[in-house]
Amino acid sequence: MTFEEILPKLKAGAKIIRAGWGGYELYVTLVADEVYDGSPVTPYFLIKTADEGFSSFAPTVCDILANDWKIVE
Repeated sequence: MTFEEILPKLKAGAKIIRAGWGGYELYVTLVADEVYDGSPVTPYFLIKTADEGFSSFAPTVCDILANDWKIVE
């Protein structure tokens, strides 16, 4: 799938990954509706990795243009 096709699924709570990734990446998820110190937090992406837990994720141009995105079951 393209990023445009999978983005609505990500927004609905799906975990996604690129088939072309072959390392420690397990999935990308969207964090929304967070509150910090009484104020809303802007939604953001996290990537789950096998060795470091979670890290922030910002898709690159290559990620956005790729057509190998898939949903993680």
